[in-house]
Amino acid sequence: MSVKTKRIASEMVRVISEILLEEARDELLKNITITGVDVANDLSFAKVYFTSLITTMSHKNLEREMEEASAFIRKELAEKMNLRNTPKLKFLYDESIGYANNIERIIKEIHEEK
Repeated sequence: MSVKTKRIASEMVRVISEILLEEARDELLKNITITGVDVANDLSFAKVYFTSLITTMSHKNLEREMEEASAFIRKELAEKMNLRNTPKLKFLYDESIGYANNIERIIKEIHEEK
């Protein structure tokens, strides 16, 4: 990934987070945290990784909700970022935080057994 795409990805994390927090009307979207963005070199596509503290919905349902909001988010992103082409957004639930919590729990159990 080039320096330019890394900079754009970092800015996209910040701007999408602002959009969800300040401009989304849906409370579900306000509880989403953007954890990272991978942007294609030609800026045509971006994978947006997110997590949520909402435990009442499955990860697939959260992804579906984010996909439904992607047109709104992309439009707002185009207005806030000065890009020639705004990438298409694909939202993916970030499993790494749950995975890290699981590893931490296992390590804690091992230490408690000793």
